[in-house]
Amino acid sequence: MKFQQSVSFSDTSIAFSSKSDKELKKMHFLFRVMNYPLLVNLGTNFLKVALKLNLPVKSLIKRTIFEQFCGGETIYDCRDKSLELSKYGIDTILDYSVEGTEDEADFEQNAREILDVIDKSGIAPKNPFVVFKFSGIASNAIMKKLQNKQALSSKEQNSWQTTRKRLKDICEACNEEEVKVLIDAEESWIQDVIDEQVYELMEQYNQENALVYNTYQMYRKDMLVKLREAHRKANSNGYHLGAKLVRGAYMEKERDRAKELGYPNPIHPDKQATDEDFNRALKYCVENIRDIGLCCGSHNEYSNLYLTELMDEFDVERHDPRIYFAQLYGMSDNISFNLANAGYNVAKYLPYGPVEDVIPYLFRRAEENTAIAGQSSRELSLVKKEISRRAAESRRA
Repeated sequence: MKFQQSVSFSDTSIAFSSKSDKELKKMHFLFRVMNYPLLVNLGTNFLKVALKLNLPVKSLIKRTIFEQFCGGETIYDCRDKSLELSKYGIDTILDYSVEGTEDEADFEQNAREILDVIDKSGIAPKNPFVVFKFSGIASNAIMKKLQNKQALSSKEQNSWQTTRKRLKDICEACNEEEVKVLIDAEESWIQDVIDEQVYELMEQYNQENALVYNTYQMYRKDMLVKLREAHRKANSNGYHLGAKLVRGAYMEKERDRAKELGYPNPIHPDKQATDEDFNRALKYCVENIRDIGLCCGSHNEYSNLYLTELMDEFDVERHDPRIYFAQLYGMSDNISFNLANAGYNVAKYLPYGPVEDVIPYLFRRAEENTAIAGQSSRELSLVKKEISRRAAESRRA
């Protein structure tokens, strides 16, 4: 498909307008390291061992990868970065990135943290969204049993009712504070249970606009059909659909489990098929934007550009509150900052939590930048380009 660009992602003066020369040089070093898979593997393995042995590596992590990809250890630590982003027209989605367990006390703590984010969303510019993983407040084991239509014990039934109350409390708080809630997608073997709960919440809270959003992982072969079915259900029951589109996060786990248990692999055979479904889903949502709230969670330049063109094609204003672009903090600033500069709604996911607790998240970011074809190379080339541009500008002065 050919179209005229309405925004450019190559303008590094805009992309890195919030970064000092010192910060750019640190980014250059970090992405240069991430450009070498062997170094990333050695580094992450070393840090895992060092942390197990209680070696003093926390400060090293905090000054490097943590600083690049996280907002801080607490909500209040995130304030400065939130304020900095807001200067450039970019909103913040605070994301408590502590890994879930199967412990009720941890579920309760995570739910309190989510409520805290909603309650304190005004400490920096008001957050348009709050986000959480269902498995952070609910037992995976119980969700698996529910999806497999297995009976729950009385203890498990009580736990599930408590989970539903946590969900209700979170949505009530979001409704009162006018903060939208993004519920992340998870593995296919618990996703049907999550969907059922989310659509029930949508029917209650999405009467006037999309407050509750489900997440659609477009690397699944069935996801475009599921998105359309969800929209038809929303229309039939008189509520708006909230849809966050992503490519997906559990590809290896899904393929390995399908092979192990002998059922068809639910994942598209290649990236092209995923990309095509993602872009079809974007078009479907914009075509039906009158009753869909859309959050495009993508680091793919083409998909983000395509969405801007769809908005032009269907006469949707750039600042229309029903459409948001979202990227992770520390990545794809060329997309986020240039979109915001052009007048689109943009939000950065800003993860936070104690350093030792967000280590799994940080390792995934490092491995992701190495694994995604060209991701670290792209980030590195953009940083290099901006350093060169500033040097040339300084010489001219």
